[in-house]
Amino acid sequence: MPDSHHRMLTALLRASHLTTFEQLPAVVAEYASRAGFEAVRIYVCDLREDMLREVTGEGLDAGRGGRELRIDGTLAGRTFQTLQASFGATEGRRLHWLPLLDGTERLGVLSVTTREEPDGETRETMGDLASLVGMMLVSTRSHSDSYARLTRLEPMSVSAEMQWSLMPPRTFTSPRVTIAAAMEPAYATAGDAFDYALAADIAHLAVFDAMGHDTAAGLTANLAMATCRNQRRQGASITQARDIIETMLIEQFTHDRYATAVLADLDLNTGLLSWITCGHPPPILIRAGRWITTLERRPSHPLGTELGLPALIHREHLEPGDRLLLYTDGITEARDRTGREFGLDHFVEFIIRHQADGFPVPETLRRLVRAVLHHHDGRLGDDATVLLCEWHGHQHPTPAEPGAAPAEGGPGNRT
Repeated sequence: MPDSHHRMLTALLRASHLTTFEQLPAVVAEYASRAGFEAVRIYVCDLREDMLREVTGEGLDAGRGGRELRIDGTLAGRTFQTLQASFGATEGRRLHWLPLLDGTERLGVLSVTTREEPDGETRETMGDLASLVGMMLVSTRSHSDSYARLTRLEPMSVSAEMQWSLMPPRTFTSPRVTIAAAMEPAYATAGDAFDYALAADIAHLAVFDAMGHDTAAGLTANLAMATCRNQRRQGASITQARDIIETMLIEQFTHDRYATAVLADLDLNTGLLSWITCGHPPPILIRAGRWITTLERRPSHPLGTELGLPALIHREHLEPGDRLLLYTDGITEARDRTGREFGLDHFVEFIIRHQADGFPVPETLRRLVRAVLHHHDGRLGDDATVLLCEWHGHQHPTPAEPGAAPAEGGPGNRT
């Protein structure tokens, strides 16, 4: 790496500690210019992932005077969709687009202009710059209302404000597992919630669907999710967590509110999946690009109803490359104007088809949400959430690129 590139990255890293989100465009442009990079611009995606909005540092949303680019149908959007750098030309210069990531969660894109075609080392430096800018975005956004304003295209309900503040990142990838989630309506979600976390060799997964579509539904889902987190961080099993969640909901709402849920643990060494279904649609298993089975087992009752059904732990051994789908009924029960449901078959086949096309997992889920919205004429009558977990196997030499499709082939029967 040329000395100027190394000095630029080092100086920018040091400057990042005292840089606010609003100052980010100017600071990045200043240091990048020292390495010969012109017109460096930062774009962040909106909450629903429809648009890329430029961060200018001006105005209440830090985006005044900035460009807006659609994710569908633009070169910048293609970079966001595929996580692959791309380039074009502008006014005799080379224009490069690079993905901005938090781990593997998509934040937006970075545009960099150069006078000439860059060599391999310069391309590597641009990638390093994008990585550093992604880290700076993450470190500054949590205390910036400007970032929240810029990433919203519509007013947000109070219940959605609560939900999104508690959700984990929508995408996570490690050498052994990829987890991605999507939730709609993005600006008015109420009773749905998803959660995941890793501890040692276990991936904890959960999806909740509280009754109703109001602020109280959001409170119910948040209480269930917070209790689940609290219990697992104290070492509780999923059955113990289920019992405490029920107790907390009854204490708070006295049987007036309830939530369905799936609570699951995945052993990342062995692929052993353990789960409890509490009045919720059962998980779906996809293997080798085929719908293998719906993991239909004896369910327990919805949390907060105290109906006395036992909480049975069910188990299934996954194979490397298997994908597990947890979802709420808003995905499958979305209806078009004739009353026709989106349907379970359509849902699963959509996932399989787009994964076979080589799209990363988060892009597949983004497109799924758009398909569900289109089916329902743009507005859902219920919250719709999906969480996809892919187990890569015990040993994987490098972290899998989000959404890398397993090899086709092998027997498989849908049941």
